[in-house]
Order: sequence, then structure tokens, then C-alpha cells
Amino acid sequence: MQTYHLFISHSWNYSDAHDKLVSLLTAHPTFTFKNFSVPPHNPIVGARTDKQLTEAIENKIRPCSAVLIMAGMYASYSKWINKEIEIAQRMGKVIIAIKPFGAERISAVVRNAAHAECAWNTASIVSAIRAQTAV
Repeated sequence: MQTYHLFISHSWNYSDAHDKLVSLLTAHPTFTFKNFSVPPHNPIVGARTDKQLTEAIENKIRPCSAVLIMAGMYASYSKWINKEIEIAQRMGKVIIAIKPFGAERISAVVRNAAHAECAWNTASIVSAIRAQTAV
């Protein structure tokens, strides 16, 4: 079974969404992944400037086959989510937008950058990852 390397972009103000997404992916019986994201409980240490933090995020994204972005409206206003989109695009990484549970609107910034959009459920997310990263 293939192990997918994923970077999950998210706002630390909504870190519970990150944790729920990880739980959804973990619950899938035939999907394995390695999480390269930067959750609040495991921050990047030693980066004292924006440049150093950008380089550290680049190093996290580099080995990934996809960047998952929670596409809530807050993503339009997050400096670092926008920076992660820019890094992913520069590196040619697949970007998958995940619509927040129950949301009717998603960030135009994320929608325009995404290779695919999926619903907030395990089957939809796993299907989008597999379809967009197929070799």
C-alpha cells in the first residue's frame, strides 16, 4: 500500500480542524499517509525570521505528494496559508482544497490555486488525493 506524504495547510486559530482532518484520514482502512504539517503542538523551532520560516516550510513541503488546504474563508486572509500556496505552486505540488464541513463558500484564493476540491468527508478527501497524485 502506498504511503502518501501530505502537508496539511491550516490556520493555527483553527487547529481543531487540522486534528479532525488527520482523524478522518487515519480512519480510512486502506489509506496510509505521513503528515508533514506544522501543528501548534509541534511548531518549527529556530526560525527567527520570515525568511527562515519560509525555508523551513519549503523543507516540509518538498517531500510531499500533495498539499491539502482547508478552504475556509479565513484562508484568504492568512499570510502563511498564502505563502504555503505560493511555495507549493513554485515546487509544482498538487494542491487539494477541502471544503469545511457545512460551508457554502470557500476561499477564492484557495479555489483558484487548487487542482481539485473535495468535500469534508474521508472518502472524498482520499479519492481526491489518489486521483491527483496517481503516477
